[in-house]
Amino acid sequence: MAAPQNKGTILVTGAGGYVGGQIVREALESGYSVRITARTESAAARTISRYPSYAASLSSTIVPDITVLESYAAAFADGSIVGIIHAASPFTLNVEDNVRDLLDPAVKGATTILEAALKYGGGKVRRVVSTSSFAAIVDPEKGLNPGYSYDEKDWNPVTWDAAVKAPSLIAYAASKALAERAMWAWVDAHPDAGFTLATICPPWVFGPYAYEIQDTKTLSESVVLLNNIIDSPSVPPFDFGAYADSREVAAAHILALEVPEAAGQRFLVGQNFRYQAIVDAAREALPEARERLPVGKVGDWSPEDAHRVDGSKATKVLGLKYLTLKDTAVDTYKQLFKARALEAKA
Repeated sequence: MAAPQNKGTILVTGAGGYVGGQIVREALESGYSVRITARTESAAARTISRYPSYAASLSSTIVPDITVLESYAAAFADGSIVGIIHAASPFTLNVEDNVRDLLDPAVKGATTILEAALKYGGGKVRRVVSTSSFAAIVDPEKGLNPGYSYDEKDWNPVTWDAAVKAPSLIAYAASKALAERAMWAWVDAHPDAGFTLATICPPWVFGPYAYEIQDTKTLSESVVLLNNIIDSPSVPPFDFGAYADSREVAAAHILALEVPEAAGQRFLVGQNFRYQAIVDAAREALPEARERLPVGKVGDWSPEDAHRVDGSKATKVLGLKYLTLKDTAVDTYKQLFKARALEAKA
């Protein structure tokens, strides 16, 4: 389907990733031209090849290191960038050095994109939307926190010093909170920058990739969690207690770029979640899921035993429409079963 009238060019970092890929798709379908950043020419070509019907609306720029300001000069050189979606940030739980692998790239990468918009944007950039995380909202010290409902007013209180020495999951969560705080602090310190900021804070992101996946070797850290349930003897216990669909997260980013009232706002995009609920939904809808997903305790996914999330602000301010858990379960597991079948043949 051809794109509607062109709304201008937006710069998307992290476009080669799972969420970034859906953001690129959503932007193209919404009528934007998209310039992606990539570390190498081959990575850029691989990402662009995923959207063959939009070739004329896609361009790329090489940014080997998102923490180096000068890396972005070429991205803005033609003066066409009207908005930025910053989806690039390390998401790995396999870390050797918290500062080097998580904290520095997340925090410096977040403020560098704002510096680049100011220095190279030529006054044309109107809004920057950054992918933060529910990890920047939830307080890990509170544990299950039954009866509490998290929303945008909440902040993960982990400090830099604590994050340096923390286990990798806590350090990852801290990297998201510290990066988002750094962006808001930067905006406060630059009231005349000419552009506004909005942040999107999803929990675990499930749902399909924007393109067909050929294997399960390089899945996103969140999709791995659902993939690991296949042929498992049991349903995983509670962890974050919330999820968002990849397509909802992408839609939220584009809406946050466009809706005037989103300026200066953070948005928790997500719904309450238990693994048993997604297993139940998949098993009900997909014959293959009935054979390969554990039964667990069917229907036993009351949210009363732990915290809840309130993702309603995104519906009220952005006009975001949430999908059902069944939509997410079916479309994710269809893609995973297909990829596993391809792997089995290889």
